[in-house]
Amino acid sequence: MAKRDYYEVLGVAKNASDDDIKKAYRKLAMKFHPDRNPDDKSAEDKFKEVKEAYEMLSDGSKREAYDRFGHAGVDANVGAGGGPGQQGFGGFADVFGDIFGDIFGGQAGAGGRGGQRSNVFRGADLRYAMDISLEQAAHGFDTEIRVPSWESCDTCHGSGAKPGTKPQTCRTCAGQGSVRVQQGFFSIQQTCPTCHGTGKVIPEPCESCEGVGRIKRNKTLQVKIPAGIDDGMRIRSAGNGEPGVNGGPAGDLYVEIHVREHAVFQRDGDDLHCHVPVMISAAALGGTVKVPTLGGSAEIELPEGTQTGKTFRLRGKGIKGVRSSYPGDLYAHVVVETPVRLTEKQKSLLRELEITLKDDKHSPQTRSWKDKVKEFFQ
Repeated sequence: MAKRDYYEVLGVAKNASDDDIKKAYRKLAMKFHPDRNPDDKSAEDKFKEVKEAYEMLSDGSKREAYDRFGHAGVDANVGAGGGPGQQGFGGFADVFGDIFGDIFGGQAGAGGRGGQRSNVFRGADLRYAMDISLEQAAHGFDTEIRVPSWESCDTCHGSGAKPGTKPQTCRTCAGQGSVRVQQGFFSIQQTCPTCHGTGKVIPEPCESCEGVGRIKRNKTLQVKIPAGIDDGMRIRSAGNGEPGVNGGPAGDLYVEIHVREHAVFQRDGDDLHCHVPVMISAAALGGTVKVPTLGGSAEIELPEGTQTGKTFRLRGKGIKGVRSSYPGDLYAHVVVETPVRLTEKQKSLLRELEITLKDDKHSPQTRSWKDKVKEFFQ
């Protein structure tokens, strides 16, 4: 079966930089690595293909030969004495150690490096969604949450072995946690399939935890929600995620904040907006109108002839964000309300008033609109 183009395998362009090639390899290696895809032959084949492509393209001389002659330029059966096509067996050790040492937090230990590969992994991060009100977001509060947690088994005290027994050294890997596997021209180390990297086997597992050494329970955490937090922000609780593997550090817990929609206010950063309905008489004659705020109520003075859409700014009546030095403002948008369900007497009074308002000087917007219409038809 013909080999695919190495650049196509890694998903990079032919002029890709060394960093781009390395980043592409990291991503694909993590995705298809046998440790993360046990008993998946397809993933194993893809991992081998990606590994081969990276070895060739990360080496300057090999990449140059490949660019000039294609696969024939780097074929181990073509060329000798250090010319194009000669493959070194020590090169992949450095590649494997560099990439997988970064990914898994330890030394790869394959080939020329000779060290034991570490199977210590950091625990996964957890996410906890919390719904809060706008008032809570503005003022902040302390609360408690319950999250799943793993604790050491009380029966086996974390060993995973049945009381009276103990774990034994794995015979497959002699307690190393990894075995050397020959794959074509390459000899690499992989996680031991018997002990799964622990170097120990448990002949008689603990019945309480089924050999895991841990029991899943819920734990209560104290969480402080800071004043001014906004929708979509996250609070990090270090070390309260899933526990690590083989002594690795625990992950983190992220509390993701969702602020519920408010009946009166709309938030825009540190500013608040609200609509203030006023009677047509108050808008025409002017007067004092009360406006709600998160801290109580305030008053605004309506001038005579206030129109719908008029906005009043109340300084400092918004929200002080978590990274702000000063609180935002509250913007009150006036909505002039047209009366409904009028009695016959009220309708009669309005008709009388309408007659007295025929002069356009009482309706500046109407006069302006009429002028624009005249200009349009001229």
